[in-house]
Parts: sequence; structure tokens; C-alpha cells
Amino acid sequence: MTHPAQIRIPATYMRGGTSKGVFFRLQDLPEPCQVPGEARDKLFMRVIGSPDPYAAHIDGMGGATSSTSKCVILSKSSQPDHDVDYLYGQVSIDKPFVDWSGNCGNLSTSAGAFAIHAGLVDPARIPENGTCVVRIWQANIQKTIIAHVPVSNGQVQETGDFELDGVTFPAAEIVLEFLDPSDDGEEGGSMFPTGNLVDELEVPGIGTFQATMISAGIPTVFVNAEDIGYQGTELREDINGDPAQLARFEKIRVAGALRMGLIKTAEEALTRQHTPKVAFISKPKSYNASSGKTIEAGEVDLLVRALSMGKLHHAMMGTCAVAIGTAAAVPGTLVNLAAGGGDREAVRFGHPSGTLRVGAEARQVDGQWTVTKAIMSRSARVLMEGAVRVPGDSF
Repeated sequence: MTHPAQIRIPATYMRGGTSKGVFFRLQDLPEPCQVPGEARDKLFMRVIGSPDPYAAHIDGMGGATSSTSKCVILSKSSQPDHDVDYLYGQVSIDKPFVDWSGNCGNLSTSAGAFAIHAGLVDPARIPENGTCVVRIWQANIQKTIIAHVPVSNGQVQETGDFELDGVTFPAAEIVLEFLDPSDDGEEGGSMFPTGNLVDELEVPGIGTFQATMISAGIPTVFVNAEDIGYQGTELREDINGDPAQLARFEKIRVAGALRMGLIKTAEEALTRQHTPKVAFISKPKSYNASSGKTIEAGEVDLLVRALSMGKLHHAMMGTCAVAIGTAAAVPGTLVNLAAGGGDREAVRFGHPSGTLRVGAEARQVDGQWTVTKAIMSRSARVLMEGAVRVPGDSF
């Protein structure tokens, strides 16, 4: 029996914020994978090494966490006044599917930098020294992201002094603006899909909790930590090794997805792992971050812990940070109340790896809350570039 040779696909491995992913130019993908569908999904699963019953991704580029099981496609933009189209695939670790239902806020940082690296931005728009404003069309959710990418000698400036909790080494700061981030592209959607700032969320077999359900950045279900038996200071190891706790969070996520209209039946949640997110919040408390650094209560406005792809995230997803900043800017949400209430244009929250500041501009129009933009700083860096190889029959 003969076996197909491996094929070589130009690719770049990048860190963006607290995530990593494999980046492709659309034109470099094998022809069957240049359009959405089974071939593309199979290719990305093989690139990452999924599905993997060992949950290790030994035979792929993934890192067996939600933060490192990601693929990105960039192309010159099909939209007016944009530089690039950015499409993001969250690859399931243990199941054979790729979730295209949301964005990755962390890798949005890399999308801006990669657009310049990959020659997808008009050279006339790239200064010799200064900041290149990359206008990104986020194709998953049909939204605009503006990345302010530092440039030195005509190239992306990647090294610098900007420190980001959850990332070991400093790098250059990239400021991201998420424009009109609410409703997450859902047809007929609104920032608060239930019409309420706070709901009583009934979770079968678990109980009824207060919840703020918001679609901004990414659909997110916020609950108070103490209502579900937590402090809000938990780290990954406090939760991720306990299947019973994780199953409980999944029930909360499914109940939230149903109330938000993201799914019609509970079974649909199995193929929509990326959205919505579940996050639990509390008022400020002092705690030791996963690095060992002490985060004092006075340093933060509130504490937030969020789950991604069924596990507690090691830091904070960028899109969830947008949801946090937006919810904090709306008086009366659980997030706003945990942060002390009132009008807020920015919050600094504590997460398992440290702290993060995010700003949002929210206002009421005809009785409905809307957010014009959310802003935060991240960093990005090329880790390796060249080509990824997969067996020729992978897709």
C-alpha cells in the first residue's frame, strides 16, 4: 500500500496577546481549502493535531488548550475602506470540528501585524517609522477592528517594553479598537439579547442564578462568583481538574445559549463550543496570580474568571475582555455592580494571570444600550515562519 507524501503549505506561527495560532494567507491554501467547507476544516484539524484522544496535540501545531488550538486566514479585504479580511477558526481539541462562530480578540492583534508581514497592506499606507493603522474586517462576526501597529524601518516593530500579564516576555504594544462590537453579528441581535441587563437564569439540575447576558465582542454569560460557590480568585488548577465542576459550567453555558437565542436545542451546544463564554465575577479581593505575583484588591475594579472551550482560561480572552469592558460601562449590569456601579469608561480587572485594563464607550439610544467601541492593548510576535506540512490525504 502506498501512502501519500506530505504537502507543504506556507504558514506563520504567531503569538497574539495570550494566544497562539497558525496563520495562512488565503492564496497559499490548497485550492479545495480556499473556500469554506469540509476540506478546510479537515486541513485545519490536521494542522493542529485534532481530534486528539490524548489531549496533547503531539502530532500537530496545537498546544492542547483553547488558547493554542487556533488557525487564521487573512486575505486582501473584500470590504471598502478595509485592508484585510480576517477569518478565525477555533479547532476543537477532542472532537472533529472547527468552530467558526466567533472571533479571537487576542489573535486580532496578530492579524494586524501579520497583514503587514504578509504583504497584504498597501505599502503606501505603511510609514517608514511610526504607527500603521491596519483596518481589519473580522469576517466571522462581520465587524471592524482597527489595529495600531508600531513600525520601525518599514517593518513591524515586535520587541519592546510593553508587559502583558499571561505573557512571559515584554514586547511592543499594539492598541486595538473594536468598533461597534455589540450583537456579535447575530441576525436581529442586540447587545442584551434577552432585553434585560440582569436576568434570572434557570439552569436545569443546578439552580437559578442572576445573570447578565451580553453580545459584545463575543456572547458572554456573566454570573456572580458567590452565587455559584466561588470566590472569584480561582486559578486554572482549582477547576480544570474536576470534571463535575466543568460539567456544571457547561450546563450554565447551555442554559445561557438557549436564553440568548444562540441555539434552539441543548444538543446544538455540542457543535458551538466557542460561543457563548461563561464568566464569573466578584468584587475586588487580593489573590496570588498563577505567576506567584500578588494582585492587591486595590489594584483592580473587579475580578473575572472565564471559561473557553470547556476549561477555565489561563488569563482572559480578548473578546471576553471586550464584553467585560462593555458590560462595565452599562450601569446596572452584574459586571458594573461588581466594579462599584455608576458610569464607567474603563475598568481594570483581575484574571488568573494578573490584570488587564479595557475601555468602552457605551450610550443609550432610543432606550437601547449600544457601544461605539472598546479599546485595549495587547502585543504580537512571529514565533516561526515558513511552511507547515500535512499528509496529502488530510483533506
